[in-house]
Amino acid sequence: MTGNEQRLAAAEGRLAAVLHRWDDEAAFAAGQAAGTAWSGGALRLTAPVGRETYADPFGHGSLDWEYGSWTSPWAAMPFAATDIVPSWTADAPDGARITVRLRIRDTGGHESGWYVMGHWSSGDAVVHRATVPGQSDSQGHVDADTFTAVGHGVTACRLQVVLAREAGADVEVALRGVRAVASRPPVGATPAVSGPGGAWGTVLDVPARSQGAHIGHCPQWDGGGEAWAGPACTAMLVEFFGRGPGAADLTWLDPDDPAPQVDFTARHVYDYGYKGCGNWAFNAAYPARYGLRGAVVRLPALTDVERFISAGLPIATTLSFRSSELSGAGQSAAGNIMVVRGFTGSGDVVVNDPLAATDAGVRRVYPRAAFERVWLSGDGGGGVAYLLHPEGTALPPPVPGEPPRW
Repeated sequence: MTGNEQRLAAAEGRLAAVLHRWDDEAAFAAGQAAGTAWSGGALRLTAPVGRETYADPFGHGSLDWEYGSWTSPWAAMPFAATDIVPSWTADAPDGARITVRLRIRDTGGHESGWYVMGHWSSGDAVVHRATVPGQSDSQGHVDADTFTAVGHGVTACRLQVVLAREAGADVEVALRGVRAVASRPPVGATPAVSGPGGAWGTVLDVPARSQGAHIGHCPQWDGGGEAWAGPACTAMLVEFFGRGPGAADLTWLDPDDPAPQVDFTARHVYDYGYKGCGNWAFNAAYPARYGLRGAVVRLPALTDVERFISAGLPIATTLSFRSSELSGAGQSAAGNIMVVRGFTGSGDVVVNDPLAATDAGVRRVYPRAAFERVWLSGDGGGGVAYLLHPEGTALPPPVPGEPPRW
């Protein structure tokens, strides 16, 4: 699909999306490295080029850090994008962190400054992972995990990743991949419901985990219940691949917890700046500790989701809806995440919807048309999804003639 065709698709009501990714030696070689080098399957901090004082605003105070960086080349858009969500796979244990920054070029030819899209560490003993509120200027604003353009659309973007560790610390920090999904929501008529995509009748065996079973748990990380759709879904995806925290990792939790891996996940995806567990990029980054790669994507139809189901990969989708818009949901959700695990023989969507009181109520089937309309609408989800897969797993082939979306 050409750039003009992409613009036409957006104007006619189809979500336009493209994923730019840098996740191998050749891709990182195209960028600008400063104190970092590719080694052992990742970009690593090898010779720090500077030192800085990073003041953790959430309780750990100021620390002296040494750092290097990598800056991507400019990535051109095949359409004028309005939203960008970066995501990454990195090793940053306690004593290490990465900072992800975004710069854009708009349709007026103006380049922005650097927006901070997150300070991230897989632990929380030395620094709290957090996004930065209050970033807004004439070109756009950052809302937790998402940059949204104002006025002009975005014609190109670039990412910068700072790899840092406590000065003098013997700790490894490595970047295995970084991505930016750019999109333009549909304008005009609601798109037609997608037809068969090859996975009708295929349902994957994804463990069911309820967020409702954790009401009141860990109030310092948003207290379970309705706030834990992200952790519940991320825990389900990690468990599907036979990964997750071991018994020694869970000793700080109540032994009577029905699914302590959900609480553990909530702690390790919690965004102290956003004050919640729903940061898409943080949920996609957490599973790196188990050898899983994650990415935030935007998909314009359920046929794309079917490609992942056919490849044996469940996928988490984000939706916002009123109960009247999604038959069988039982209640409205201002923002919910569900794991799509397959499709019925007639194409309806089989999900693990964690917005249930117990694990037994998680599996549900939603009508294809209603699910797709809500998920793809600009105020219902915008086609956002995040996916996980083990290192080396082949993803579905790209859609011929269209920009890459995963």
